Amino acid sequence: MTTPGTSTRRVAVVSAGLRQPSSTRLLADRLAEAAGTQLAARGVDVDLRVLELREYAHDLTNHLLSGFPSPSLGEAIEAVTTADGLITVSPIFTASYSGLFKTFFDVVDADALEGMPVLLGATGGTERHSLALEHAMRPLFTYLHAIVVPTAIYAATSDWGAEQAGDGAGAPTGLARRIERGAREFADFVAGREPRQAADPFAVPTPFEQLLAEN
Repeated sequence: MTTPGTSTRRVAVVSAGLRQPSSTRLLADRLAEAAGTQLAARGVDVDLRVLELREYAHDLTNHLLSGFPSPSLGEAIEAVTTADGLITVSPIFTASYSGLFKTFFDVVDADALEGMPVLLGATGGTERHSLALEHAMRPLFTYLHAIVVPTAIYAATSDWGAEQAGDGAGAPTGLARRIERGAREFADFVAGREPRQAADPFAVPTPFEQLLAEN
């Protein structure tokens, strides 16, 4: 897929891990690294912004109550809504994404992610929670009219153990293969689109006659 326009794309990475360090952030970093490698192979530079939602937990609650984001939360929201691509990773709690993850996307404008390529990731203790990617996370971003790449990456505790053990022959593990495939699909979508332009609310002002007619 050819790369139109400029050779730089902005990628936002949203990690909803609650602990530090966390396997959620580890997976987010692995996805970001793989996506960067795939984009570089397509002649595209990456302007990367990583957001740890745990740092905005109090600001998100205040935003829900007041309707106004703090300056730091406002910058985080802008980093996501002006990105050319989005990587999101959440821990799975009770068969769904975390409340912190949902709260963040609750305060993002419903139309802000329209047409944005999104790579989904999730972490959990056991493999049986992996379907949460398909019945919870993917529908959320489909509702927001984002372009969700076909491969979503789930990492259970056993996946990290398998990576440490290896297969004895140097072959990539199942998790590594999934990360590479998802990153490749994500890079194809991001590189194949023009850089995203932030909406200018003053670019097309409402005509004065229309304002009078609405009053």
